[in-house]
Amino acid sequence: MRLSKLLQMVTQDIPAEDPEITFVTDDSRKVQAGCAFVCIQGKNFDGHTLAEQAVDAGARAVIVQRDMGLRCQVLVPDSREAYALMCEALFGNPAEQLHLIGITGTNGKTTSAFLIKEILEYAGYCTGLIGTVQNMAGDEVLPAQLTTPDPYEMNGLFAKMVRAGCTHCVMEVSSQALAQQRVAGLHFDVALFTNLTQDHLDYHGTFENYLAAKHKLFQQAKEAVINLDDPAAAAMTAGTGCTVTTFSIRRDDADFTAKNVQDRPDCVEYEMVGRGAIGRVHLGIPGRFSVYNSMGALLCAMKAGVPMEQALTALRAARGVKGRIEVVPTGTDYTVIIDYAHSPDGLENILTSLREIARGRIICVFGCGGDRDRTKRPKMGAVAARLADVAVVTSDNPRSEEPETIIQDVLEGMRDAKIPVHVEADRTKAIRLALGLAQKEDIVLLAGKGHETYQILKTGKIHYDEREIVAQILWESREET
Repeated sequence: MRLSKLLQMVTQDIPAEDPEITFVTDDSRKVQAGCAFVCIQGKNFDGHTLAEQAVDAGARAVIVQRDMGLRCQVLVPDSREAYALMCEALFGNPAEQLHLIGITGTNGKTTSAFLIKEILEYAGYCTGLIGTVQNMAGDEVLPAQLTTPDPYEMNGLFAKMVRAGCTHCVMEVSSQALAQQRVAGLHFDVALFTNLTQDHLDYHGTFENYLAAKHKLFQQAKEAVINLDDPAAAAMTAGTGCTVTTFSIRRDDADFTAKNVQDRPDCVEYEMVGRGAIGRVHLGIPGRFSVYNSMGALLCAMKAGVPMEQALTALRAARGVKGRIEVVPTGTDYTVIIDYAHSPDGLENILTSLREIARGRIICVFGCGGDRDRTKRPKMGAVAARLADVAVVTSDNPRSEEPETIIQDVLEGMRDAKIPVHVEADRTKAIRLALGLAQKEDIVLLAGKGHETYQILKTGKIHYDEREIVAQILWESREET
């Protein structure tokens, strides 16, 4: 594809030779003959420093934000945006052939995405998925490295979806992706806002920056579905011009309100009451936040053309998501649940929900990620101290940090804890400790890893699946007896 066509949505200032481009990348390690190299300045590395090296390696064009004095350079205002738009053009703008539904918020994105996909497919729409747990092109499951992929990978996924016959795509849109312009140029038919609480401040710096990043999605959306109970609800769509539909558990001034909510051990049930519409909702995923997730999913599906009654029927059969309130088969008289909760609000949500259905104690095993926002660590400790009956503080993904250092940060929030607090840096030993403490009707919550089947240590990434860990520990204990 000619460089001018790749850049037609970016700039008309193209070198006279207008070279043929075979590949686009922002990774200097992937530069190859005939490619265009996009120089992006990040927090830790500036691609402009390798512009000349990329030309020497065969790049026919370098896209830059500042003059590098190179004959084949193209100067653009924002190279991140340029990269996204070039990737879209390279793949033939496949997203234009899909109805895009984007989901943003701190918690609930993954569950909402899966629920929307299940409803759409029940209604007969072949639907793609981009998200934290996995990507999907129709029935084909593809691995996911980032919640919202790099623009080159993302547009490759869109192209696969089109080839698979997909008409819709449901995608989680992270705050980092929005800040980094990964979805620049995409037009969303519907955008869903779940909630906004403290997370990712290690990247955004301030809560205001975090909110501003989320707001970008609604500037690219035709319609918005908004959780009115969240304090950031109004800010999400301010000045965007999109059509807004709101939902709530607490407010009658919302477009749709949940009434007569019944939170049961194995499901939630409620009546969704809207203007000229009412429906009985049943979702086999317990917890008060499942009401929010299901309301958002139902409204997005309805905006996509699924009749309410058909959407409600689909929701009754929804299976849920791996690593989200996932009950692990144990054959014991206590329950083991795996959940991805890794922020103060996420941990509070799951513990509050379990508190409503627990008949025995809640034993909470949790840690905090290394090289991430340190300010949320004591907050998570305080949440566990307040809402669990027993806490086991351990490692999550320590990355380059020492697990003991992270744990000390967590314990700062547990100084006044009135519950037993155990400390075990080795996560497997921590799980073994928790299972050993569990009695009849207790709930053991393994928080933080969720769907992940790995752990990131200072020495690198290792295989680590908590389902396997639990099974092994229980097998060993039965062998001993």
